[in-house]
Amino acid sequence: MAFYNKLGSLTRQSASQSGKVSVSHMLNFVRHMSSKLFIGGLSYGTDDRSLKEAFESFGDVVEARVIVDRDSGRSRGFGFVNFSSDDCASSALSAMDGKELNGRNIRVSYAQDNRSSGPRSFRGDGGFGGNSGY
Repeated sequence: MAFYNKLGSLTRQSASQSGKVSVSHMLNFVRHMSSKLFIGGLSYGTDDRSLKEAFESFGDVVEARVIVDRDSGRSRGFGFVNFSSDDCASSALSAMDGKELNGRNIRVSYAQDNRSSGPRSFRGDGGFGGNSGY
């Protein structure tokens, strides 16, 4: 609900200032509204549970996940926290960005979904890109 109120307010504000609504401005706003946060600069000792505990004072944490290396199982130094509402995520971002967590100053921003929609695949000719070299 808060999302729609903010979007409506943005639309009215944009229309009153320029006489028309900037579509690109609205799309940029919508893209940044999210309940999922990216957390960078994590200590290698931070795990899913300690990450969740650090952020749960801002609201209902649906999921907290530290990303680990597939081969070594060691933290890659970043993770994600997903809240049940955009307002909780916004509060957490404002309060935690630049703060210390487990001895490291963390960076907090809205997560961007950069994954492709389909599974990863290799080229059919056995190559990984470029010419095959024959």
